[in-house]
Amino acid sequence: MNLAVKDIQHNVGRFALTAFGIGMLLMVVMGMGGIYRGVIEDAILLIDQTDADIWVVQRDTRGPFAEVSRVPRTLVHRLAAVPGVESSREFVYHTIQREHEGRPIRIAVLGLSWPDDHGEWIPLIAGRPLEQNHFEMIADKTLGLHLGEKVRLGKETYTVVGISTGMIGTSGDGIAFFTIADAQAVQLDKPPEALRLDREVRRAQMAENDMSASTPALTERVARASNELPSIAPPEMSAALVRVAPGASVEEAASTISGWGDVSVYTQQQQKDLLLKGSVEKIRQQIGLFRVLLTIIAAIIMALILYTLTLDKIHSIALLKLIGAPNRVILGLIIQQALVLGVSGYAIAYFLGQQLFPRFPRRVILTEQDLIQLAVIVIVISILSSLLGIWRAMKVDPNEALS
Repeated sequence: MNLAVKDIQHNVGRFALTAFGIGMLLMVVMGMGGIYRGVIEDAILLIDQTDADIWVVQRDTRGPFAEVSRVPRTLVHRLAAVPGVESSREFVYHTIQREHEGRPIRIAVLGLSWPDDHGEWIPLIAGRPLEQNHFEMIADKTLGLHLGEKVRLGKETYTVVGISTGMIGTSGDGIAFFTIADAQAVQLDKPPEALRLDREVRRAQMAENDMSASTPALTERVARASNELPSIAPPEMSAALVRVAPGASVEEAASTISGWGDVSVYTQQQQKDLLLKGSVEKIRQQIGLFRVLLTIIAAIIMALILYTLTLDKIHSIALLKLIGAPNRVILGLIIQQALVLGVSGYAIAYFLGQQLFPRFPRRVILTEQDLIQLAVIVIVISILSSLLGIWRAMKVDPNEALS
């Protein structure tokens, strides 16, 4: 006869409620680890998916995911001439927040290097890649947009031609894919009044210049739209992505490019390290601290519960001692109950997590390694938590059974 099982059956309602409470607490611990894994996965997702060997960004910056980076569009032609470079392409990335059908929508905008990149590499669950240079977009399903839906961004309206899955930006926002031209049009859009004021400022500045007196026609020319003025450079991009030819050395190509004075160069792994040690590092530390605190709290709660359960069995333990039951029987009773409580709580946590985690706003990724690690921690906590109950049980006087 197993005394631990008999005692659980005698107090099945209270034990089940206690196990459920422990399970809820362990589910939060499990979710914290999953959120951390999800943050890392989202952070390096684009770096992995774009599959670039070298990232070329603005000098002394850490790339478009960490801070603002601006490089000229002509940079891709310079990079294509570097020995060992197979191809180079443009990269534009920024985040916007707009109103759509009465609700706010936050979008991570990624520009595809048209016409070389149509988005065939994007994992689609519906629709197709881009087929036109303008007015088409691919949206991640987390944005809540539907195939064929019209979305107005700035002065233009874009049609959703594809729905992707799992394409999340570093900030947790769904990614929408445009061509480079459309992505920059969205980024640099200004209201008509702002454009008019810009033209008036240029006209006023030109009127104060001596050149306007000798060449009056210049005053009228500077009042044109910015894209019609040859002296104004075209919009800049966030970075340039380089693919190294098979057999060529990534380090040698990166060393050659890093000698240019206007850019900084990072390999794919360096870009990941910069990102993970930058914006993700504080999140990792914070989530790690919460996990430690919750684990300690779970251990304390389990210890108090087991101590309370032991107090309820003081008379029974005294009776066992009175009839000559060895201490190992009493120890087995308490430790087995602790293990059953921990294992039951872990099972409840896993089951509830599978139902609730997919509904979280950010991805929760449960890896086998993390689940095994948490299971070991739960077993250790269960054994340690039983020590308080064991200490109280060992102090029980057999004569208390006669009182």
